Amino acid sequence: MSLQDKAKATAKNIEGKLQEAVGDVTGDPKTQAEGKAKQAEATARQTIEDVKDETKKIIK
Repeated sequence: MSLQDKAKATAKNIEGKLQEAVGDVTGDPKTQAEGKAKQAEATARQTIEDVKDETKKIIK
């Protein structure tokens, strides 16, 4: 995983956690759901990059 892609995924995960927390505090289910969706997107990005890394190792 490139460092830049890893940083973007981590930032998206943190953003999602913060948004979910704001939704928890305010009682806004839409904000909570958006935060969870961002976290899921970050996880998917990390998984994709991990697969790319493993593929590169196998090819070499």
